[in-house]
Amino acid sequence: MTAATAPVPPIAGDPQVPVLLRSDSGGVATLTMNRPQARNALSMALMAALQDALDVIRVDPAVRVVILQGAGPAFCAGHDLKEMRAEPSREATEAVFRACARLMLSLTRLPQPVIARVHGIATAAGCQLVATCDLAICAESARFATPGVQIGLFCSTPMVALSRAVSRKAALEMLLVGEPIDAPEALRIGLVNRVVAEADLDAAIDALASRIAGKARRVLAIGKEAFGRQIEMGLEEAYGYTAEVMVRNMMMADAQEGIDAFLGKRPPRWEP
Repeated sequence: MTAATAPVPPIAGDPQVPVLLRSDSGGVATLTMNRPQARNALSMALMAALQDALDVIRVDPAVRVVILQGAGPAFCAGHDLKEMRAEPSREATEAVFRACARLMLSLTRLPQPVIARVHGIATAAGCQLVATCDLAICAESARFATPGVQIGLFCSTPMVALSRAVSRKAALEMLLVGEPIDAPEALRIGLVNRVVAEADLDAAIDALASRIAGKARRVLAIGKEAFGRQIEMGLEEAYGYTAEVMVRNMMMADAQEGIDAFLGKRPPRWEP
């Protein structure tokens, strides 16, 4: 991204090196996981920083799109297993997965669309992050895996997002085999939207984010919420629900402005 990158307020326990960076430009907020030596593994501090950032962004009317990316050679290697083994109690383990579930739900429920910018590896909870984000663009070098089965820890929580992003058989093969898939295979099964050359990744992400950011903020929010809710419904219930959403949307000033602009052959002027 072209905007200057600034740290999120320091996280308790690690005040010197921010585990998360945020930059904003043109209605797009970019969150950068900043644990490059650990392949951006999801420590408790990093999950807390991401959660805090999402809580702030969700009520920020200036933000229309969020980009999630990783610093260094990888997107995200999953949970921080060293941290988990250092505190192996049931209480500590429960805290990790509570924080993870809350974070994934927050990404899903965030009014703004979230785009994953993926390079290097996205494994276990890192693959879960990609599957949870609304859209994903990856570099040709990207690799994805749910490898828990290989170390005796089935990727049950990553399975939730993965099984909702790709077909059942594709998800089960990744979960049962545990071996990485490459970028073209991730595209084939629908885990990512597109694959680009490493040198073109930033441009592709910026172009997609800018196209979305040019839309009405309230319409993006209503559409993302409706998509998430209807996809869990039966067909008849989904049509009933989305008809109500369409009526509510039609009554909004954004829809009236958009239709008037279309009929008048002029660009729409969205409210802030």
